Amino acid sequence: MLRLYDTLRGEVCELATRDPGRLSMYVCGPTVYDLPHLGHGRFTLVWDVARRWFTFRGLDVRFVSNITDIDDKIINRALREHVTESEVAATYEDQWWEAMGRLGVARPSDTPHATHYVEQMVTFIEHFLRDDVAYVISDGVYFDTSRVADYGLLAGQPLDSLRVSARIEASDEKRSPLDFALWKFAKPLEPAWPAAFGAGRPGWHTECVVMSLGLLGDGFDLHCGGLDLKFPHHENERAQAQAARHAFAQHWGHSGFLLVDNEKMSKSLGNFTSLTDLLARTDPRAYRLLVLRSHYRSPIEVSPATIADAERALTRLDTLARRFDLVISTGDSLVRAADHLFEGRGVDLAASVGELLDDDLNTPLAVATLFDAVSGANSLADQGEMHGARQLAAAAAVLFGALGLAVDSSAHAVDDEVTDLVAARDAARAAGNWSEADHVREELLARGWIVEDSTEGTRIRRA
Repeated sequence: MLRLYDTLRGEVCELATRDPGRLSMYVCGPTVYDLPHLGHGRFTLVWDVARRWFTFRGLDVRFVSNITDIDDKIINRALREHVTESEVAATYEDQWWEAMGRLGVARPSDTPHATHYVEQMVTFIEHFLRDDVAYVISDGVYFDTSRVADYGLLAGQPLDSLRVSARIEASDEKRSPLDFALWKFAKPLEPAWPAAFGAGRPGWHTECVVMSLGLLGDGFDLHCGGLDLKFPHHENERAQAQAARHAFAQHWGHSGFLLVDNEKMSKSLGNFTSLTDLLARTDPRAYRLLVLRSHYRSPIEVSPATIADAERALTRLDTLARRFDLVISTGDSLVRAADHLFEGRGVDLAASVGELLDDDLNTPLAVATLFDAVSGANSLADQGEMHGARQLAAAAAVLFGALGLAVDSSAHAVDDEVTDLVAARDAARAAGNWSEADHVREELLARGWIVEDSTEGTRIRRA
C-alpha cells in the first residue's frame, strides 16, 4: 500500500486513486523567464522520483506539469531585451528542458502551456462574475475569497495570519487583502487576449486550476509542488475549484525548501545559483543522489561539500556497475518491477527498499539500504560467492534505476592509461613540477575528462 503525506489532512495516509491501477498527478511547472535554479531542480527531482516509484509499483501514471509562458516577469524581460514575450518563453523553456534532461527527469505525459488555455480561463472567470464570486476593479478581475467558507484550509493558518503574510499587490480597491487577480487588464505594449470583461491576460492561480481540471478531470488524485506554493498559489487554486463546484485534487504533496549554506534559497538573499551552472560543473546524478539522501519534506542543503560527497558515493555505484557489468538506463525510460525478476538475496533487498519507499517515500533510508547492498555485493564477490553477489548487485541496480539514478558499467569507465595519467599528475604536483602537471591535465582534457583538484588529489569525471 502506497502512503504519502497529505498536506491538506496533515498526516501520512493511503494514496487512494480515483481509478483502479491509475494515478493522475499534476505538478506546477516553471515560469520560463530565466535559467532554472537549484530549487527548481529539487522539487522537479522529488516529483520525478515519486512518479518513477509509483510506476515501478505498477500504477499507470499520467503526469501533467505545466509551462507558464505568460507572466509579468516574462513581459518585463521582453521589454528590457526588445524581443517578444514568446521569444523569451521559448528561449528559457529550451533551457529548462535541457537542464531537466541532464538531470534524468522523465518528460511529463502532458506539458500544457498557459497561452493555449486562455479561452477556457476566460470562460471560467465569466462564471465567477455571474455568480458574484469575482468582481472588477480598475486593474483587473479579482476573486472574492470571502465566498469560500474554508479559505485558508490548505495553508493551515488562521486567516488573520494569512492576511499579514500574504504577498499582495497594492490596491485600495480590493475587498480583502487576500483577494487575488483572476485576470489582469493589459497596459500599453503588453500582450492581451480578448474578453467581455476587458482585454488582458490570466492570473497565475487561474492558469493551473483550469489546466489541471481540463487535462485530468474532476477529483484527480495528486497535486504537487514546492512548499512555497502551498499558499497562496495552491490555496487559490483550491478555492477557485470549490467556488466553481468542481471536485479538485484528492491529495496534496509538497516538497521542502532548498538551503544554500543554511539559507533558504532565493534571489533576494543573494544566493541564487543557476542549476545550469551546477550541472556544467558536476555529474548531474550527484544532484539527484543529494535529493534522494534527504526526505522530500525536509530542507536540503546544497554546497560544494554536499555535492562532492554525493559524487564520491557515485564512484562506488559506478565501480559496482563495472564489476558486475550492470546497465540500467533512466531518462524517459521508467523502470517497472514487472519487467525484472529478483532472485535470492535480491528478493529481500527489494522487499526492504519497497517497504521504505511505500511509506511516504523514505528515500534516505532506502538509499542507505541500497548502498549497504553495494558493500554487501562487493564483500560476497571478494569471498568468491559470485552467485549471491550478482543477485544483490543486480537488484540494487534495478532499484537505483527505479529512483532515476542511472547505472551503466561503461558510462564512466576509467581505463589503465587514464588511471596512470591521474597518478602521474598527482606525482608531478607533489614534486612541484607544475609544467608537467599542466601537460598531463591537457592530455586528460583531450581524452574527454574534466579535471578537478581536491584535497584527495586529482579528480576526474566525464565532460
